[in-house]
Amino acid sequence: MLRTGVATRLLFGLIFGLYISTAAQANIDIPKLFDPKTTTLENGMQVVVIEDDRAPVVTHMVWYKIGAADEPRGKAGIAHFLEHLMFKGTDKYGPGEFSRIVAELGGQDNAFTSQDYTAYYQRANVMHLPLLMEMEADRMQGLKLNDEVVGAELQVILEERSQRTDNNPGAQFGEQLDAAQYLAHPYGTPVIGWRHEMEGLTTQDAIDWYKTYYSPNNAILIVAGHVKAEEVFELAKRYYGPKVPQSLPKRERIQEPPQLAKRTLEMRDKRVREPSWRQSFMAPVARTGDLKEVRALEVLDEILSGGTTSRLYSELVRKQKVAAGAGCYYDSGSYDPSIFVFWAAPVNGSSLQDVEKAVWNVINDVLEKGVTESELSEAKDRMLAAAIYARDDLNGAANLFGRALTSGVKMQDIVNWPEQISKVTQEDILRAARKVFDERTSVVGKLMPEEK
Repeated sequence: MLRTGVATRLLFGLIFGLYISTAAQANIDIPKLFDPKTTTLENGMQVVVIEDDRAPVVTHMVWYKIGAADEPRGKAGIAHFLEHLMFKGTDKYGPGEFSRIVAELGGQDNAFTSQDYTAYYQRANVMHLPLLMEMEADRMQGLKLNDEVVGAELQVILEERSQRTDNNPGAQFGEQLDAAQYLAHPYGTPVIGWRHEMEGLTTQDAIDWYKTYYSPNNAILIVAGHVKAEEVFELAKRYYGPKVPQSLPKRERIQEPPQLAKRTLEMRDKRVREPSWRQSFMAPVARTGDLKEVRALEVLDEILSGGTTSRLYSELVRKQKVAAGAGCYYDSGSYDPSIFVFWAAPVNGSSLQDVEKAVWNVINDVLEKGVTESELSEAKDRMLAAAIYARDDLNGAANLFGRALTSGVKMQDIVNWPEQISKVTQEDILRAARKVFDERTSVVGKLMPEEK
């Protein structure tokens, strides 16, 4: 959550770290993350507004609380497929007309699908906000589909799978690892879908998905930019208010059974030039986990991987010189339990075994001794500085709230994230690390060139 590029984090850590440390010493309150205004329309659609007057632009997003992990068995890829089909037109705006109009306005539009949500967005001059709302509301329940349109777009997503996954051994390796990590949960199925299931998707599958989940009471409207909240609420009532709410299925997914055995995958491919190593562990998320533990893991992630002074980079790349790169990442914002992932790539002259051993030396040191007070303080400064910097990015703010809210995170846990991070202790991190880094819940992956 709230991760930025290494250079940016270091830059703003330098600028704002002093401010935050000074603020803490002076007992000044930690600022909240944005100041969103929110309301809910009578049809159940939530509206969130983030006011920012610095430029006459607006980001307009509609997030649906439905993603690939909600797909029925045998229909992998239908959530992403429907995302594509949403651009195929209504009675009022024909195929491709939505994007053409946005482009003529000088704006941008697109969409994306994840395991937990599907979102559509436009960015344009704020004077066009009513039209953006009118067009997005129109396709919420007015989409027109037929076999000709659906059949042509099916070929598009199959080609997309070829380009992004089938022609990329790293992406194929990632799919295999996810499938091994989740024994039962649908996070083991790729968002774009398994090819053999995608090939069987029909017009009726798309219509069923659309009519079941595309309704105002399953959507969140996020508007960020040069707007006033009350004015946006009135526009939302005018354009989205008439949309009819639907009876939604309960969002229930198959949950993971206890994981009792470490799994190891080795994949070889002639297209691989440099080997790589990865190990992932099951980890809690903000919606269902102990929030104190989740925040401790976020800070630990920063200590281990937040820049060139982090433990993993310092040990493996700078000191031992066994890896060309090393790091970790943790997704605390998904709807269901997530993973904490370590990765490393050896330099010439070292092996996958060398980097695996070096990573585990770092992990074991954390498990035995925890982290230092200075590491904790510096990591908090960098993360809180990143929270301040996030205010400069309208798209980032809208994405942050849309992703978190559609994944079931409470609004107060989003805006109070800086304060929660500031309260993390060394003991919290040690306790969380000892709980999560259990090899019985882990998957080790090794991607290698073909043997000669």
